[in-house]
Amino acid sequence: MALDLPAVHAAAAAQAERVTPGIGDMNAYLASQVKERSHREVLGPLLPASGASGVILHRGERIAAWGDPETPEMAFSVTKSVVSIVAGVAFDQGLLPDPHRPVADTVDLPELAGTSVTWHHLLQQTSEWNGYLWGKPSWLDGPRRDGTPGSAWEYNDVRVNLLCLALTHLFARSLPSVLDEHVLGPLGASDTWSWHGYRNSLTTIGDETVPVVSGGAHWGGGLWISAADLALLCPRDGLLSESWIERSWTPCPLKPDYGYLWWLNPFPSTPSTGRAARGNADQHMLWVDPSRDLVIVSRWGRGVEELVRAVSEAVPVVG
Repeated sequence: MALDLPAVHAAAAAQAERVTPGIGDMNAYLASQVKERSHREVLGPLLPASGASGVILHRGERIAAWGDPETPEMAFSVTKSVVSIVAGVAFDQGLLPDPHRPVADTVDLPELAGTSVTWHHLLQQTSEWNGYLWGKPSWLDGPRRDGTPGSAWEYNDVRVNLLCLALTHLFARSLPSVLDEHVLGPLGASDTWSWHGYRNSLTTIGDETVPVVSGGAHWGGGLWISAADLALLCPRDGLLSESWIERSWTPCPLKPDYGYLWWLNPFPSTPSTGRAARGNADQHMLWVDPSRDLVIVSRWGRGVEELVRAVSEAVPVVG
């Protein structure tokens, strides 16, 4: 099978027309994403949406684009997979040699003192940690439980923010500086991306006050990055060790379509070899299919499953 470039271009053109509705007022849009009215207060900065955009890469070469793929957009929970990449940097540098060790054995945080929560739990979203962080309670994303770590899976922004705090202390520096030095800088990304936390997400390391970024945008903040730069964040040998990539893409026993903050084959009509960073109910997505050497990025667009299906059918499996 040969690459069907006209079909790829047709899929890109169709995605350009599937613009997410309601993004003209970002404050109102964000408020609609948080069910609990008592905790809708936005704590971090907001970035106005520019409209649908995206890129498609095959064998590292751009073969299609739509909208303005050079304009940064809020990444929402796509940021979580970037947190996983930063954790991979820590693993590869020897700062995080055993993800199954309790976080409290490695960093001194009151939020985790006396708990058995491991890095593995936080990365798989099975920590069952309960508490408040930056004024937001952990129960906002699910029922209140007193479960033991590793006993249940729950997609939870507050707990991912806890992971961001722990990683900030592990590196003893801000996570954007780590991402810049060890990932986006070496990959040749533009200087238009930024990573934000909340106005109150600050921690002390030594004598320095360090901002802590968020792993999503429930309450503003998170990663702001263009489609073109997001496409660079494809886990591969040279960026991260094969050992970390394998861990990242190993199914969680409690959630087989989830790994270390990456979704595994999340759509029924798309190839099982796909991995995805997903944000805001798939209005933002980074799709990676190693079997096709294929990367798809879609920003502020609906119907991404159809996009991925159509492009995958037009791109051959690498022999």
